Amino acid sequence: MSKLCQITGKKPMMGNKVSHANNKTKRIFNLNLSKKRFFIKKKWILLKVSSAGIKTINKFGIEKTLKKLNFNVKKKY
Repeated sequence: MSKLCQITGKKPMMGNKVSHANNKTKRIFNLNLSKKRFFIKKKWILLKVSSAGIKTINKFGIEKTLKKLNFNVKKKY
């Protein structure tokens, strides 16, 4: 499964790990993803959302957020 937030579209970022001697090696900054169930239109859907996505849903509501993103609820996720 991909490391992608289905609400915000955030992906892992690439960067450098910098040592005390200023040596640089590549590293990945992963997201804080979690699988969360939401109850919409008399059924549960499972979404992979980041913590920022959960905050967005808490602020605006799940139905308004999905409508803004043109998210198809009928499709199995």
